[in-house]
Amino acid sequence: MILAIDFDGTIVEHRYPAIGRIRPFAFETLKALQKKNHRIILWTHRSGDELDEAVSFCRENGLEFYAVNKNYPEEKWNEKDSRKILADIYIDDRNLGGLPSWGEIFKLICPEEDLTSEKTTKPWWKR
Repeated sequence: MILAIDFDGTIVEHRYPAIGRIRPFAFETLKALQKKNHRIILWTHRSGDELDEAVSFCRENGLEFYAVNKNYPEEKWNEKDSRKILADIYIDDRNLGGLPSWGEIFKLICPEEDLTSEKTTKPWWKR
């Protein structure tokens, strides 16, 4: 699936234009979803230097995006065009009902994955 992920308030706490603290398990969950072959698109209001800072911050935390504010990496984006991203799932703190925990998000997307399995002593995000 293609997952469009917001940055401020979703991956990190709201501190815009600064970068807030990392939300618990955000990077671990997103990397686990990538390992399951889901495409992760950063879908954010940020632009220019603020966007570059967010992308660099994610890269420093081990997360590379399939695309950033685009439907696919090669898409030519004109700032006058809408930033509507085509995705199967949108993950944003402004969802109706708010943002579930990243563990709940993983379970919703990958219901076959047993996060509480007693088969291993490693946490699911380190498997």
